[in-house]
Amino acid sequence: MNEIVEKKVLAPGTLLFRVSAPEIARRAEAGQFVVVRVSETGERIPLTIADFDREQETITMVFMQAGKTTRMLGALDVGDRILDVVGPLGRPSDVEYCGRAICVGGGYGVAPVFPIARALKQAANQVIGIIGARTAELIIFEKEMASVCDRLLISTDDGSRGHHGLVTDVLKTILEDGQKTDLVVAIGPAIMMKFVSLMTKSYGVKTLVSLNALMVDATGMCGVCRVSVGGKTFFSCVDGPEFDGHQVDYDELIARQSFYLEEERIALERYEEECRGDKRCLGT
Repeated sequence: MNEIVEKKVLAPGTLLFRVSAPEIARRAEAGQFVVVRVSETGERIPLTIADFDREQETITMVFMQAGKTTRMLGALDVGDRILDVVGPLGRPSDVEYCGRAICVGGGYGVAPVFPIARALKQAANQVIGIIGARTAELIIFEKEMASVCDRLLISTDDGSRGHHGLVTDVLKTILEDGQKTDLVVAIGPAIMMKFVSLMTKSYGVKTLVSLNALMVDATGMCGVCRVSVGGKTFFSCVDGPEFDGHQVDYDELIARQSFYLEEERIALERYEEECRGDKRCLGT
């Protein structure tokens, strides 16, 4: 259980792990996530399920090595076992036939938008994919998205690949092409989801976003992952992670995400000092 069967570098600082997890793979649906713990004294971190294979009994997780725990996770290799992988958690995406759906992924958010795009395509929808990153080398899951989308468009902030600009620029072009858009799904940095939602609201297009709130127990007991949606408080772990993008209080979400930045910085610095240049320890 929890053995890493594949490890791949998708982009600088972004890794893919395919993990043996029969029970999770059997029950997982698009939009759900798992909670991972690397060590007995370590923190619990939520990672969206980027793919699942019921026959191979594996799930796929994609993560960016941003802090101590993700560095420790990235230090593991094929054949190693992750201490805890709990899931599937959260409510699955509400997938049904709607007509034309646009799936927008930003940064490593492209990975979790992939199974949703696939499910929408399997439900006979026309699916248009928009994926973006700061630069071309940070684009991930391009082939996977292309395999489930009728059209796939790419955007980079620096213009090194595809449209020179933001994913919202590309989205606006599609929304104004004269065809009716029935649904937009957006996953990525909170600021990206905010501006996607502001744009789609002006066009009256239903929009779903996946909220990456701070999380601890992931069962609805601790309240850490609370988010404000439509003026009400919800827990992203049990009520989400998918919510109506037009109703989310993004400013509150962004503020809460920064609560522990200083503690995270200190923890990472201490870990790097402990590793003393050991590249495998650092997950590099």
